[in-house]
Amino acid sequence: MSLKYALVHEWLTPKATGGSELVVQEILNHVNADLYALIDFESSNPESYLYKRQIGTTFLQYLPSARNGVQKYLPLLPLAIEQLDLRQYDVILSSSHAVAKGILTTPDQLHICYCHSPMRYAWDLTFDYLRQSQLGSGLAGWLTKYLLHQLRQWDVLSANRVDYFIANSQHTARRIWRCYRREATVIYPPVNVEAFPLFEEKEDFYLTVSRLVSYKQVTLIVQAFNQLQLPLVVIGTGSEMEKIRQIANLNIKILGWQPDDVVKKYMAQARAFVYAACEDFGIALVEAQACGTPVIAYGAGGALETVRDVRSHKEQGTGIFFKEQTIAALIEAVEKFEMYQNAFNPEYLRSHATQFSPPIFAQRYLDFLNKCDKTRSYLE
Repeated sequence: MSLKYALVHEWLTPKATGGSELVVQEILNHVNADLYALIDFESSNPESYLYKRQIGTTFLQYLPSARNGVQKYLPLLPLAIEQLDLRQYDVILSSSHAVAKGILTTPDQLHICYCHSPMRYAWDLTFDYLRQSQLGSGLAGWLTKYLLHQLRQWDVLSANRVDYFIANSQHTARRIWRCYRREATVIYPPVNVEAFPLFEEKEDFYLTVSRLVSYKQVTLIVQAFNQLQLPLVVIGTGSEMEKIRQIANLNIKILGWQPDDVVKKYMAQARAFVYAACEDFGIALVEAQACGTPVIAYGAGGALETVRDVRSHKEQGTGIFFKEQTIAALIEAVEKFEMYQNAFNPEYLRSHATQFSPPIFAQRYLDFLNKCDKTRSYLE
């Protein structure tokens, strides 16, 4: 008898096109699963691979401005995900960076969670969330802090509903253990390496591509290049766009949002890709290497698993790390890169990036699913 699968993700909207959505797409390429989410505006989007697909949603779908993101309804997210009735399925697959793992299951169901990150609002980014939402002080501040406290408690409790955790990096696996005291198997997410062609002739500019929000540290990159007076191109949009435009000197081009073909062109031609955030994995770092473009990255999080510092790996180097999220540390790293830039082999960078390709992800993910199902059958 064939098993019946359900795949649960947080939200599906045209603006949600990050690594977690790529994981959902790749899982659906190989697993015949019904899809569920808190909200869905992709099945009505003619440009989406989910166009006209039947997708189960929650009451959040009908709340004002839900299309622009349900994060504004943060206290309601746990309640919403628990309203999805998936009792007819044998296996629940969740793709979770917030509440998808909190789906209610029965003792007879197998729940495997691909965790992109424990809920950042409740853990690592609590104080950023309070500052950006302007809810960090007064009565509203205390109420928000209490709600986040409750959210952390629910987040830990809901982790017990998962039978097996998969993490997108060793860094995320350590965070899963710290937050939930649960072991996780690492399976790196799929990166569409073939969509980023190798380009060996580089031009005289540096590049960063990112959402322009505080924890991405794009402001830090701009300030460093203001001092370096080297050409920098910034692609992306977000709440810090205007701030970045105001502080950028003439050597820095702020392009805002750009279509994929433009991003790929700049990624391929840049002297180096610059990234200052601490990411759980960091797909953009791998995409740059697929183009043969070296990476200058903050040496923390997933970058330590995808980038090899040329100073310790010599001919197998793919980038340079800086140890602190400071202007001085980034300036030093760029100056070091200028010294080592002829040591990078674009073909090796490309080869290094291919270990994160979709076929490798698919094989490891499907092998893990089969292993979990066999283990459950044995225990029964």
